[in-house]
Amino acid sequence: MTTCFADGARRLAGLVPRTLGWRPGEFWEATPAELAAILAALRQVQDQREGGEPLSRAEMATLMERDSHG
Repeated sequence: MTTCFADGARRLAGLVPRTLGWRPGEFWEATPAELAAILAALRQVQDQREGGEPLSRAEMATLMERDSHG
């Protein structure tokens, strides 16, 4: 299945606000590399957690703050 960039961006634009709490402008201003880094960090933290509990809002905010200074 071939997916173009626009199709993937539309799907992510719907998921990222719910997952990361971003407003639409924040999503569209982020580069693909920034988004990939944040999602990779979230995945890494999730993989390390026992019981598969979702990240808390505070944990997500900490990750986002750390990434914004990198």
